[in-house]
Amino acid sequence: MTELTAMRRVAGRRPRLLDLFCCQGGAAKGYADAGFDVTGVDISPQPRYPYQFVQADAIAYALEHGAGFDFIHASPPCQHDSECQRIQGNTHPDLIAPTRAALEATGRPWVIENVRGAVPKLYEPVMLCGPMFRLATYRHRFFETGGSFHLTQPAHPAHLVPQAKMGRPVPPGHYGQFVGNFSGVDHARKVMGVPWMNRDGIRECIPPAYTHWIGHHALTYLATAWEVAA
Repeated sequence: MTELTAMRRVAGRRPRLLDLFCCQGGAAKGYADAGFDVTGVDISPQPRYPYQFVQADAIAYALEHGAGFDFIHASPPCQHDSECQRIQGNTHPDLIAPTRAALEATGRPWVIENVRGAVPKLYEPVMLCGPMFRLATYRHRFFETGGSFHLTQPAHPAHLVPQAKMGRPVPPGHYGQFVGNFSGVDHARKVMGVPWMNRDGIRECIPPAYTHWIGHHALTYLATAWEVAA
């Protein structure tokens, strides 16, 4: 494993975060709100992405430019490990291991995010869930950390509120399940905190509340690292 490379803080600028496989920017919003200057990278055009965007292969970009950032977030496509994709018989590339190798090569602290089906391939991931952040959805996402950065698993509230059926409108008193060709995009935008997204972005995105929490921990980690390097 590559050793963490020292980087001194540049006075007067926000820490730089590289958002790989960025899609429409759910993760980016949380990190930006926490205090990062975010650059997103995706192989497909992302006209809804709300921050600086580069269209490129995410792994290649990380290998070439990742060391110039203070922190890296990566969300390799989850379709390979998605239950609904397996049911439909669709095949997708498994990019978790190549992504991890690229992040380790940068010498930067990092996070890899993915879905429950990918957990056997993630190293001691932390799981985040909507009710941890007072969101009316049970969207479990799993985060592996590296580059000497670590997260502690927060308490997981019991799932006491009923959940709407997959793809169906959300009845009063229920949590939404915003996957597939779901209905109620405006409601989903409010619940998830992503008013700029369309349905395609919402059904795969990380709620910004999750990465806002991670971002605060990352900034605390970086402040300590910069103090040691000073």
